[in-house]
Amino acid sequence: MPQASPRGTYLQISETLRQKIEKGQISEALPSEAELMGAFGVGRSTIGRALKALKSDGVIESVQGAGWFVAGTGDRRPLVDRMTDLLGAEGVGVGDTFPSESELCAHFGVSRTAVRSAIAQMEGRGLIEMGPNRRRKVRALPTEKGAS
Repeated sequence: MPQASPRGTYLQISETLRQKIEKGQISEALPSEAELMGAFGVGRSTIGRALKALKSDGVIESVQGAGWFVAGTGDRRPLVDRMTDLLGAEGVGVGDTFPSESELCAHFGVSRTAVRSAIAQMEGRGLIEMGPNRRRKVRALPTEKGAS
């Protein structure tokens, strides 16, 4: 994207993203900041300003550890809660293998750091543990699960 000025560039990016949202080309999660930096050929601060402009207009919202989303879409619960749902929703039993970090990153579209933090919380709750061959195993099923 040509850079006329930092002010103009971030406004152009926010307008481009707004149009993609309105046309349904972006319907829930926005690309990561790194992906946006590459797509628009700009730095993190310019992307940050564009996202903040959309957020102030109520078009998007941020979820700590999960990224940016179109306002009013998707599951905004903490990642640990969404990962814990896998234990019941997938019909997993005690002793079964829990998905790998890579699988969880791909499934939830979040960073490895976010997945590791949620895994640590699940291990702290006694739901999963490290098993043989460095694969995590289900140690217990959640007892406080709401209706899906």
